[in-house]
Amino acid sequence: MTMRLTGIALALLLSASALVAQKELPPPGGKPKDFTLPRKTEVTLPNGLKAVLVPYGSLPKVTVSVVVRSGNINEKENEVWLADVTGDMMKEGTRSRSARQIAEEAASMGGSVNISTGLDQTTINGDVLAEYGPNLVSLLADIVRNPLFPESELQRIKNDRVRQLTVAKSSPQQQALEQFRRIIHGNHAYGRIFPTQEMLEGYTLDQIRRFHEDNFGARRTTVYVAGVFDMAAMEQAIRKEFSSWKPGPEPLIDIPKPSMKKAFHLIDRPGAPQSTIYLGLPVANPYDQDFVPLVVTNALLGGSFGSRITSNIREQKGYTYSPFSQLSSRYRDAYWAEVADVTTDVTGPALQEIFKEIRRLQNEPPPADELKGIQNYLAGTFVLQNSSPGGIIGQLAFLNLHGLSDDYLTKYVQNVYAVTPQKVSEMTRKYIREDSMTLVITGDKKKIEPQIEEYAKPAPEMK
Repeated sequence: MTMRLTGIALALLLSASALVAQKELPPPGGKPKDFTLPRKTEVTLPNGLKAVLVPYGSLPKVTVSVVVRSGNINEKENEVWLADVTGDMMKEGTRSRSARQIAEEAASMGGSVNISTGLDQTTINGDVLAEYGPNLVSLLADIVRNPLFPESELQRIKNDRVRQLTVAKSSPQQQALEQFRRIIHGNHAYGRIFPTQEMLEGYTLDQIRRFHEDNFGARRTTVYVAGVFDMAAMEQAIRKEFSSWKPGPEPLIDIPKPSMKKAFHLIDRPGAPQSTIYLGLPVANPYDQDFVPLVVTNALLGGSFGSRITSNIREQKGYTYSPFSQLSSRYRDAYWAEVADVTTDVTGPALQEIFKEIRRLQNEPPPADELKGIQNYLAGTFVLQNSSPGGIIGQLAFLNLHGLSDDYLTKYVQNVYAVTPQKVSEMTRKYIREDSMTLVITGDKKKIEPQIEEYAKPAPEMK
């Protein structure tokens, strides 16, 4: 009897606890605040070099990035990846420091040095303990201004790049991307993704030196400093190390004229168990006032884990594991693309569902609560992106590349929340247009073709 009463009492206690838990749910999260850009100091040297210094945080470290408006955009048709090889060779020593000395010097300051080459910019950066900030400026200046380009390292660098090329070209995702960009951008530098092996193997030291000489200079360069540092000492170091650098040319402005025509290309991979889908078209770039509303639209349509396309073809249908859509941007250029690896037998049905979600969003504004969840997600990730010195520098370099004011950052959260359900539908109708889509599929042609006949048809002629 006693045991039964004890059991009843325990059950009542658990039931009461559950009721209390239901009544005492945690309050909803607060609305993320607008980003406040830390106070920055901007300096322009007589030779045209700019510097942006941003005190940030309390951790005694400082990040310095030398960002040069030079990259793949500056390559000629027969020079694909020459910018990348030049960046690789810049890591191999200067006229006064060997590659090993560069690494050891950075390590002795509690940090490291990296070089990355992109379509529009090359970045030479490092982070060290705060007290060594001026020393890091000196090291980075030597790397960017005085690369040795040692002949002894050239073949190894080219061999590494050939291996990377071989791996990339064997990937169905990379094959699809290459064809997608080629269709949209043609022979513009933005459309040239991979070199040939012969092209890579043929690069000479003279070509590399000439590329550096022609494309690196003060007028194309901004030095960013963020973290904990002595403002006067850092500015003095920048003036000392960069004032005598040649001005060099102004940044190259070469804006593509992307194709807006419906196009289809199928890359045959006989026996492939999956099809890789690349579907997209040119859209507004970051300089356009529609870009932030497009960011919100993309996140709701396919650019977040809880997005509509992802929920449909991943969660509900099980056609794919990790689909995503993206807004990919370059200088005065951007495209929207949905990317998915789907089981071969459901290539057609997957496309059908993707287009169904696009049309649904064109015709029906999303519910306010669905949009609010996406806005909370974007605002939260934006805060995280700006929570480190490197993140701050990345955002400032983005503004500089695209010619945007600080308002883009400081009002970003506000502008995300200003997007209405009606605006999302408007952006989808205006930009995500089926009759202008480029569709590239990599997979088993024999199994895919019967499934996609309606998508492979050319767009009707406009009267």
